[in-house]
Amino acid sequence: MSEPTHISLPAGDFALAELAAPLPLPELVPGTGPWEVEIGFGKGRYLLRRSLEDPERRFLGVEIAGKYQRLFVERARRRKAANWIALRGDALYLLSAVLPARFAKAVHVYFPDPWPKSRHQKRRLFDPETVDLVVGLLADGGRLLFATDFLEYGEKVHEILATYPGLAVVRRDRWEEGPRTNYEAKYEAEGRPILRLEAFWEGPCAAPLHPRGAAAVLAATFEEEEE
Repeated sequence: MSEPTHISLPAGDFALAELAAPLPLPELVPGTGPWEVEIGFGKGRYLLRRSLEDPERRFLGVEIAGKYQRLFVERARRRKAANWIALRGDALYLLSAVLPARFAKAVHVYFPDPWPKSRHQKRRLFDPETVDLVVGLLADGGRLLFATDFLEYGEKVHEILATYPGLAVVRRDRWEEGPRTNYEAKYEAEGRPILRLEAFWEGPCAAPLHPRGAAAVLAATFEEEEE
């Protein structure tokens, strides 16, 4: 049985039902610094390092595995970091129902589950019908950073992002500071190929639907009856 969705802050833990939706982020982590989001932060190596390195920025992490979310929270509180939020729950639900739109200057997604079996691919974070939830977090000038060792999935993510209106996509051979996650460090040491992408708005973000996913969005309409 999956653990209940909840939110952890430097000051304590709360059920999401105790807070407004979308989350009032400025009230939860005061300040004026830009927000960065990591979806599927695992053991929190990158999220914690960035929180400590740049205390003026604010960081929000999403992780479905309770043991990893708790591990990050324990480490962040022990290190006295005060500029983070850690959400535990399914990313697609949290992105669609809990997080505000267009608030993040950077969104990080590293080594997500590729769901390789055809019958499971509807669960992918990057799909024409779900990519809008991820891209919709980006503010004007925002960047999306992505990496995977599952090259077939990575190529599909590249194609999906490259055909998203207003987004530009480039491949990165590596990150300037080196591996960002435990998986990336392990795979680099093994010599495993990794596909890295950086996507960014070429102009003001309009947050449209992906052309191939728009057909899945249903709209109910009605005509008012004449009296």
